[in-house]
Formats: sequence, C-alpha cells, structure tokens
Amino acid sequence: MGRGGNPRRGIERARAMRRWADRQGGFAATPDGFDRSDKATLASLVDRWLERLETRAYSPRTVTSRVWALRSFLTWAETRGLLRPRQIDKIALEGFQRFLWTHRKEDGKPLAIATQRSHLGAVQAFFAWLCRENLLPANPAADLDLPRKPPRSLPRSLSVAEVEKILAVPDVSDPLGVRDRAILETLYGAGLRRMELANLDLGDLDRSRGLILVRRGKGGKDRLCPLGAQALAWIERYLGTCRPRLEVSANETALFLSGYGLRFNPNYLGNWVRRTIDAAQLGKTGSCHLLRHACATHLLENGADLRTIQELLGHARLDTTQIYTAVSITQLRETHARCHPHGQVKSAPAA
Repeated sequence: MGRGGNPRRGIERARAMRRWADRQGGFAATPDGFDRSDKATLASLVDRWLERLETRAYSPRTVTSRVWALRSFLTWAETRGLLRPRQIDKIALEGFQRFLWTHRKEDGKPLAIATQRSHLGAVQAFFAWLCRENLLPANPAADLDLPRKPPRSLPRSLSVAEVEKILAVPDVSDPLGVRDRAILETLYGAGLRRMELANLDLGDLDRSRGLILVRRGKGGKDRLCPLGAQALAWIERYLGTCRPRLEVSANETALFLSGYGLRFNPNYLGNWVRRTIDAAQLGKTGSCHLLRHACATHLLENGADLRTIQELLGHARLDTTQIYTAVSITQLRETHARCHPHGQVKSAPAA
C-alpha cells in the first residue's frame, strides 16, 4: 500500500500494477482441478451444497469459509482416491482430522484449533446435507469428536499512544498513504472487522451525520456505526485526493480501492494491517482485530457502557463484549486504589 518518497510514486505504482494485471488476462479464478466428471462426485456435490447455502441467504462470509474448508477436504480426499461420498466412512474422516492436526503451514506453525474445528464443522454440515437429500444412507461425520475449544484468551490491548504510532506509519505525502491512513482510522474509529471494511460502499457513508452503514456484518446483520471526526476527516481527504486517481470503472462502488482500482480482498487487507503494526515497532503483533479491540477498550476506559459497545461492534451476545472488562484495567485499578484499605500508601515502609 502507500509508501514514502515521491508523492506521485504510489499512484504510478498502482497504475503499473493494473497494466500488469491486464497483460496477465485479468483476475479470472484459477480452476481448482477437482473431479467433476459426473454429478455424483464429491466436488460436484459440494458445488450443489454451496449453491444451496447461497439460495438460503447464508452470508457471503459463511459461504466463503465453507468453500475454503471443503477445498482442503476435497484436496485431501482426491489425493487418496476418495472421489464419491460412499467411499468415505468415519475412519476416513478421522484420518482427515489427523491430517488437520499434523498439518503445518508455510511458517511451520500448526493450524489453529478454531481453524480445525471450522474445517471439520463444514464437513459435518456437508455430509448431513447429503443424508437429508437421500444421497447417503448414514452420516459418517455425525459422531466425529472435534478438538476441544482452547480457553478463551484475553485480546491484546493497545494504549492510545500505541494506536497513534500505528496511525502515523503511512506516508500521507503520498496519495496512497492518505488512503492507508483513512483505512486505519476507520478500523479504529468504528471498530470494524476486516470483512466489514472491505465490503463498504460509497453509498454506505453518511458524511453529514458522520456515520457508516455496515451491511451484512457477522451474522448477516446491518448496523450503523459512528466514525468519529478524525476518521471522517481522513476519509474526506482520501475521497478528494486519492480515490479519483485509483478509479478504473464508474461501476466499482467500493469505498476503499486497491491499487488495481478494485475492492480490497479481506485477506490482503488483514496482512497489510499486520505489516503496518509491525512497522510501528511496538513489540506487539496483530491485525485488524487489534484495532477493533483497542476501539472497544478505549471506549470502556472512558466511560462507555457495555451495551453501547455491543451495538457498535455488532456482537450478538453481551457476554462476547464483556471480555473487554477484563482488558480494561484502568477503572478496576482506580476503584481498587480508592476502596481497598491498603490501596494507597499511608506511611512509607521501613528501609
């Protein structure tokens, strides 16, 4: 994204990226190569199931997560010659579960337990659908023993000063740096998830009231979020100085445009925010959710009630929001100092 140097360099680099993409034939998806020789193969049936999810108005985020989970399952199955549902029994699925447990990513780290559970949950739901459609007499995934959820850990916390260091990383003398600053300010100001920010359209911004409409957030729910004066000011600057120079097609409605003039991919957005946080040299790692946590924690520390924060973040349950009471130690420390008999030093301890 935006870098230092000549103010025009970022935009020129973005244009070069677009020219390269055009020479490569655009952004058409690479065929996955799975066996779809007839309607009864696993891959063909997975396609039918995913289409069914879309017609039942499942959120795009849910469908996308199921696509990635079942792609890994199909890859595992086809490399073992398992091409049809009736070839797969509980023992085979336990083998897939062991594969997920022992698999290592490119950085050598194992798959997170939540990722393993997501993959296995998608497989369970797919085989349950096969049974409901009378394509299988019994569900081999029904009794899979999923990995236990790890204890919920506290989200990392950032101070206001640390957030300011992150926000200062983009070079705002470069038009792309203005866009990058506007993205970071929006993540922190409204507490958005990366998918929610990537899905923002121009029409979702209410400039007169300083609000942003989050359409189909987690759980498929819409919500209105205040941006804050600073985030709105940076968005206004981005719309005036940067977005018109990135725009390739008037049909692209995304609020934030990539160097290709297209809507951001959420995964790329998350990786870029991670690199930006690393560049701030805080000794802490994280991505978009770290700024989301900071938004909630700082609101709580400054007197906002949990119900208001729940609405802002789009949490379906209040107990999800209550984790921020453990992160926000400021109020607890002040109350302890005021109320505990030994909360304040009354006489210096003897040397």
